[in-house]
Amino acid sequence: MSRIYTPEVNGEKVFDSEITGVIPYYRMYGAQYCLPSFVQYTSCEAEKLRSASQAVHRIYTKVLRFAQMYLPDSYLIGQLGLEPAMIPAARIALPFTGIERQDWIMSEQGIRCIENNTETPSGIPEAAFLERVLLSRYMNPQHTPGLSAGMDALLSRVFVEAVDFFEKEGLGRAVTFTCPEGIIEDLHNTQYLLQRCEEAGLQAKFVPLEELRIIPEQGLYHNGEQISILYRLYPLEFLVHDRDETSGVLVGQELLRLAEQGKIGLINPPQNIISQSKGFMATIWSLYERNELTRDYLGFTLFDEEDVQAIEDYLLPTYFTPEPFFRSGIPFAAKGYWGREGKGTVLHDKEYSADESPYLPDGTVSAETTEEDESSYYDSQPKIFQKLHPMMQVTVPTEKGDYAGYLLTGVYVLNGRYAGVLSRIGAKVTGDMAYYCPAVVKD
Repeated sequence: MSRIYTPEVNGEKVFDSEITGVIPYYRMYGAQYCLPSFVQYTSCEAEKLRSASQAVHRIYTKVLRFAQMYLPDSYLIGQLGLEPAMIPAARIALPFTGIERQDWIMSEQGIRCIENNTETPSGIPEAAFLERVLLSRYMNPQHTPGLSAGMDALLSRVFVEAVDFFEKEGLGRAVTFTCPEGIIEDLHNTQYLLQRCEEAGLQAKFVPLEELRIIPEQGLYHNGEQISILYRLYPLEFLVHDRDETSGVLVGQELLRLAEQGKIGLINPPQNIISQSKGFMATIWSLYERNELTRDYLGFTLFDEEDVQAIEDYLLPTYFTPEPFFRSGIPFAAKGYWGREGKGTVLHDKEYSADESPYLPDGTVSAETTEEDESSYYDSQPKIFQKLHPMMQVTVPTEKGDYAGYLLTGVYVLNGRYAGVLSRIGAKVTGDMAYYCPAVVKD
C-alpha cells in the first residue's frame, strides 16, 4: 500500500470558501499547510491507534492521580516544573480530563507515543472538519473511511460531561470560550469548539482573552457579567505569569485561586498541567522501573500487568538525565518541559560521551550553549531525555515540488475515548511548518 494518495486536483481550487471559512490558516507563514493529499493507514493500524491511545490515556490518568495524592510540592516544582501557584488547583481531582492529543510515531519497530498535549491541543478543525470535507469530495467515505469520523459528536459530548459536573457544583451551564484574539489558528480552533458546544444545546459565547477582567477572591467578568465556566486555549504556563497592566494583579494566579475555591470551572481542568509537563513522561517511566517498590512504600502496586504491558509496548524510556543513553550509546531526544511545536527539542543521534554533553546535571543547558534569541525561552528550560524511535519517511507533493518528510500521527483522546487523527509530515522534529494531510483507512 502506498502511504500517500494524492487525487488529481488543482490545489488552489480545493480550498474554497467552505473550507477557508472554518480554516483560514490553511496556508501559514505564506506557505502551504493543509494539503489535498491523504495519509493512508491500514485497518489494523487504525485499530491499533484506537486501542493504544486509550491505553496510554489510562496510564496517564493513573499516574496523574498518583501525583495528585502522593507526590510532594517539591517534586511538582523541581521535577515537573510547575509554578507554586499552580499546585493547589492542580491537586483537585476532577472526573474528566477534556481534550488531549497524543503524538505517535509509526515504524516497522512498532508504534510509540512520544508525548501528550493534555493542556491546549489544537489542529481540531483539520481533523474533525477538513478530513471529512476532502474525503467526501475526492474519495468514497464508505470504502475509505476517515480516522476522525464522529469526532464532532465526541467533542460535543466532552462539553456536556464537563458542564454536567460543573452544574452540580453550582456553576450553571453557560460556557465562555476564550483565547488571544490575534492568533488566527487559536481563534478558529476555539470557535470550532464553541460550535460543538452549541450543537449540544449548551449556551456558549466567545470573549477575547484580552477583554476578560478578574476581581481577586470574587470572580472572572466580561462587561460586568460573571463567568462561571471557561474554556481557554491559552497555556497555563503562560497565564500564570500574566499581569494586568492597569491593576498589577497576577491574573492567572487569581484565576487558579478561583478554580481552587470552586468559583469557576476550567476546561481543560487545572489538573492537566501536571501531565502537560514533559517531566511527567519521565515520572511515568521512573514509576514503571520501580513498580514493585511501590508495594513496600504505599501498600499497593501502581501498575497492574495490563498497565506494564502498555508501557512496554507504547511508551519510550524517558529520564531526567541523559546519562542512561551515554552509557548505552542509544540515540535520544532532549525535550524542554514546556516545549511546543518542536521548540525546545534537540535530537542526539550520534554517540558521544558525557564529557561532551551540553547538559548540566539538572538537565538544563549550560550557559555557553544557550543562545540569547527568541528561542531561548524553550532552549533554556530543564529537559527530559527520551529514547529515539525511528520515524517513517514519506513523500508528498507540494507547490514547491515533492517533499520527503517524516510522518507524525497525532491522536485525539476525549475524556478517555479515541476521537480522531491529525497526520502531519515534516522534519524529524515536527514543527509549525509541517504539512497536514487527512488520515484515511485503506487496505
